[in-house]
Parts: sequence; structure tokens; C-alpha cells
Amino acid sequence: MRAESPPLVSLSKVEKHYGDFHALKNVNLDIAEREVVVVIGPSGSGKSTLCRTINRLETITSGSITIDGRELPAEGAALAQLRSDVGMVFQAFNLFAHKTILENVTLGPIKVRKIPKAEADKQAMALLERVGVAHQADKYPAQLSGGQQQRVAIARSLAMKPKVMLFDEPTSALDPEMINEVLDVMVGLAEEGMTMVVVTHEMGFARKAAHRVVFMADGEIVEVAEPEEFFTNPQSARAKDFLSKILTN
Repeated sequence: MRAESPPLVSLSKVEKHYGDFHALKNVNLDIAEREVVVVIGPSGSGKSTLCRTINRLETITSGSITIDGRELPAEGAALAQLRSDVGMVFQAFNLFAHKTILENVTLGPIKVRKIPKAEADKQAMALLERVGVAHQADKYPAQLSGGQQQRVAIARSLAMKPKVMLFDEPTSALDPEMINEVLDVMVGLAEEGMTMVVVTHEMGFARKAAHRVVFMADGEIVEVAEPEEFFTNPQSARAKDFLSKILTN
């Protein structure tokens, strides 16, 4: 069982306030190595805030977050080091427009991991091949489709050899026909054993790839269950209401 080993990511009594707005309320969640956790819920429920606290893009008001047994540092070199172990893929692709696809993927390994350029190039090409865009390596982001750019963003995160990958609604900015090409890459990562926290509206992905579904509403974790159990037999009224709206659309 995954739960027998210490969690790779652990959130304990996490609270987050934006002024008077209570964004996260007593969030407790352990994520095991090689586990895929999909976070779903209505808009404004705290899903993206939760995801962004795990690499301290959002600071927490109180509580604690640990990754591989180490509490998130507040700032400085220790935080930068820990962030390099936590890959992040956003809604927006956040690629450097003035750098080629290959340069986007090699930048982190060369600058942060101090990997020689030739080695970084070789690893980057292998990753671009893995996500299906190796033939675009010499192009610039604007020359690629949204789906291709998001796959490059995934390759860029993988190039840092992260311990965990965070995905914050990675398909929400994509045209419908591009969504599956990104989800297919993510399913492949899940099958290979990448530890993943995925905020998404894609229920098919949750059913297919998640080990657990975390349902949030109003800043709280309302329900945690295995996908089949959650989708066929939700326990809370909030989850039942949410599923009745999205699964009938």
C-alpha cells in the first residue's frame, strides 16, 4: 500500500487568507511517491491556491507543507533548490518567447542544475521526443499550437528531474481538439510512476489516471476517494451536486 511509506508531499492544517477572504481552510493532505492526485471542485473552491502553495508560489498563512520530509523554506537559495524538485505546469504555457523550444527546455538544467550544454541538449531532445514535439526543437513558441506549447512546458518541467509535478488546469486554455494530446502525455507520465498533483476539469483524466480524487469546495477538502468510488458513489451533498451538474453537461 502506498500509505505505508512516508508521504512525498504533506500538507498539515494549512490555512490561507487573502485579507478577509479565507481561501484555504484547515487543509490536510498526504501524497505518496508515485501517486496521482486529481483535485476537482467548483470555481473558487481553492484548487489552484492549494496547488500553488506546494511550491510556495502562494505563501500560506499558517500550517506546514513538507516535500520529501523537508518543510518548505521561506525564501532564498533553499527555496530555489526545493522548487527545482517540484515541476509546475500552468494554464498559460509561460515559455520564453525569444528562445527556441530546445533553449526553453535546456535553460533550467544548464542554469540551475549546472548540466553541460551538450548533455542538456541531448536530454532535452529525448524529452521533446517523448512528448511528441522533437521536430519543433528549433522553432519559437509562437510558431507552435497551444497543445504543442503545453507539451513543451511539460518537457521543460521534466528536464529538471522533479520529484513531483504540479499541474494547474493545464488544458483550460486549449482548444478542444488539443486537449487530448496534452492529457495523453499526462496519462503516460502517470503510468510511468511520476508523482502528480493535477487541478483539472477533465473528469475523464481523473477516472483514467488518478489514484485518488480530492474534491474541494469553499476552501476545504470535502471528500477524498478513489475515482470509481467518487464518481459512482459520492458521499457529500456538495460532491453530488457538483457531479450532477458537470456529468450531465
